Amino acid sequence: MIYVFCRAVVRALFQMLYRFESVGVHNIPDQGGVLICANHISLRDPISVGIHVKRQVKFMAKEELFKIPLFGWLVKQLGAFPVKRGGVSKDSIKNSLKILRGGEIMGIFPEGTRNSDSEAAKRGAASFALRSDAAVVPAAIVGEYKLFRKTRIIYGAPIDLSSYKDSKSPETLEQVTAMIMSRIREMQATGQPTRE
Repeated sequence: MIYVFCRAVVRALFQMLYRFESVGVHNIPDQGGVLICANHISLRDPISVGIHVKRQVKFMAKEELFKIPLFGWLVKQLGAFPVKRGGVSKDSIKNSLKILRGGEIMGIFPEGTRNSDSEAAKRGAASFALRSDAAVVPAAIVGEYKLFRKTRIIYGAPIDLSSYKDSKSPETLEQVTAMIMSRIREMQATGQPTRE
């Protein structure tokens, strides 16, 4: 399978170039829909989210990325699907929910852009989580992808959102988004997976 081959090659490259490693991969459920929510610091982040996960991780990516020679082909092989600039289309939303409800894994960056300001976090991740009933796994990418300097991804325990299932109001989405971002920031600060 081309995905398995590409993942193995990229994983080896990342380990060599960035001393890339993962912590807490066991926190990702072996079955069922999973939404991995990570901070966003680089164009390499979508690749980083999935290269150490046993199951394929799919994710939305700006359509411009698919026009970059080689990189565009690579992200497509690694499970990305394009999203147009200016917002997520209805087709992208349907596709995302289909992935999650179908028992697959999707990665998403709640911040929306490469941004370190948690106030800029968007509510899309919270909406997908509540509408799909997928397990929500926070992830923190720590490091700067500097050559031969360690960069790693930390996966926290799934977040219990059971108390929010009956409400999808703007206030609920804000609260869930804040909870997700809080777990991500905690792992960035401590370098350790969060516990439920």
